[in-house]
Amino acid sequence: MTTMRWASALAMAAGLLVTTAQAQEAKGDWHGVLKVGPTELRIGVVIAAGPDGALAGQITSPDQGPGAMPLSEVRVEAGKLSFAAPAIRGRYEGAWNAAQGGWVGSWTQAAPLPLTLLAGPVPAQPRPQVPTKPYPYREEEVGFDSAPGVKLAGTLTLPPGKGPFPAVVLISGSGAQDRDESLLGHKPFLVLADHLTRRGIAVLRYDDRGFAKSTGVFQTATSADFATDAEAAAAFLRARPDIDAAKIGLVGHSEGGLVAPMVAAKDPKIAFLVLLAAPGVPSRALMAAQRAAIMAALGAPPEAITRAQALATRVDDAVLAAATPEAARAEVTRLLTEAGGEITPAAAQMQAGLIGTPWYREFIGYDPAPALSQVRVPVLALNGGKDMQVVASQNLPGVRAALSTDRDVTVTELPGLNHLFQTAPTGSPQEYGRIEETMSPTALNAVSDWITAQTKR
Repeated sequence: MTTMRWASALAMAAGLLVTTAQAQEAKGDWHGVLKVGPTELRIGVVIAAGPDGALAGQITSPDQGPGAMPLSEVRVEAGKLSFAAPAIRGRYEGAWNAAQGGWVGSWTQAAPLPLTLLAGPVPAQPRPQVPTKPYPYREEEVGFDSAPGVKLAGTLTLPPGKGPFPAVVLISGSGAQDRDESLLGHKPFLVLADHLTRRGIAVLRYDDRGFAKSTGVFQTATSADFATDAEAAAAFLRARPDIDAAKIGLVGHSEGGLVAPMVAAKDPKIAFLVLLAAPGVPSRALMAAQRAAIMAALGAPPEAITRAQALATRVDDAVLAAATPEAARAEVTRLLTEAGGEITPAAAQMQAGLIGTPWYREFIGYDPAPALSQVRVPVLALNGGKDMQVVASQNLPGVRAALSTDRDVTVTELPGLNHLFQTAPTGSPQEYGRIEETMSPTALNAVSDWITAQTKR
């Protein structure tokens, strides 16, 4: 869930200056793997020389999205390659290693991380569940208005025939997400939408506000703003003659599972909810359990976990007590800097910038129970038994308790599945990109079977 937010901060860049002879050494495709926390990100760099011999190119992180950024300030001198990424204050420096056939160095963005760039393009990872065209259903690019200045771009998939069809809106998890919820080479929402549409259910998925093709500002948006967007998506579907307005539901994953009940509590026209790895306890408790599970999986000793929990408590107290985001960032920077350890002043400042956002300030003080307790429509709540981000043993009981006055609730733990509902060895986020499966057939069928039964009533 929120551990994925730092990944979206890793948009990068590189390119210019050097002689033609030097340029010859660095021209071409390069690839490497950047280990950021528990996650491995594939990095691709393409360098080319212009007519004047100056270098130019681009850098990509395909596990975070398909976009590329231009290179700047590339230099190759005395067997060393360097380039800067001023947009995110990042820099790469590496030395040529003949034995490895690549540049061995580090990527620095607040804190240095090892990065070796080897010759060749980024290797493609097998994703056998990603559907290929032509699809046996219709696909339509759509756009609809939400809050002022926010126009959401998305994809609507429709089963064959005239309809009207039952439909769902897919609501993504935390961090800037495209309509496919692209992450580490996977496209969970594309796979889910394909599966549901083949079962006769129309599906609307869309890019987050301020991201990909949607307008607006993502950086200042909160979960409440994302609820406004999801409500607008449902209203858009109701206005279409090929959609059954009485059979429109919401499917929310992770933070989306927090947003969906917000919408259903306000909008009586929502027909049903599917909550995938949804929070069921206050965010501070959820994050403490997430932190402990992931740190333990990475081999951290109990005393290190205890120290991290204590520091997180002080940080969250400061965020909630601060009068403004600026005050929150200043106090968090101080706390992280004074904590010492491996947190450098630059890293502390970067983390404070993320933690001090309006989104985090709202999220860390949020309790999903009040919104869930107002839901009066059928609900399916699923969690993977190996989920380390939204721990099933903690959150499913919370969801069940908050929905105790709702007459039609199904709460199920799916053994062996992680936060993305992949079949996983341990459930650690470090495994997400290495697993070929995008979403377990068990989870896909559980969702489609339940929605089909609801819409046939």
